[in-house]
Amino acid sequence: MRIAIVVSDFNYDVTSRMLERAKGHLEANAAQLAAEVHVPGVFDMPLAIKRLLRRKDVDGVVILGAVIKGETLHDEVITHATAQSAQRLALKYDKPVGLGITGPGMTHDQAMERLDNAKNAVEAVVKLLKTLGEIGD
Repeated sequence: MRIAIVVSDFNYDVTSRMLERAKGHLEANAAQLAAEVHVPGVFDMPLAIKRLLRRKDVDGVVILGAVIKGETLHDEVITHATAQSAQRLALKYDKPVGLGITGPGMTHDQAMERLDNAKNAVEAVVKLLKTLGEIGD
């Protein structure tokens, strides 16, 4: 399994830790890191996801980010838009995208408590790749 990771650099103190957990979980599942792509923020992920899913050396993508609540509903808009785009791209390219984005509505402390969402996203892609392999075309 060749899995790429797209990680948001916004809230890097959280996402850098998520990235390390995700990479460790790839290794624990005998999966290869096909690519590591850093984007400025969660909203910037869909184009990187699309380009990675088009690659023949990528079987799936994990996306990592932390969207922290501000004074507006911006966090909700960002999270929902990115999740929907990721789902559409997974269906279009017939490859899994693991959602490792925490939020919306979180504080920084809550984001730090949810670092294992990165492992969960890797686990979802690994399991789905195995299941899809069993199902076939």
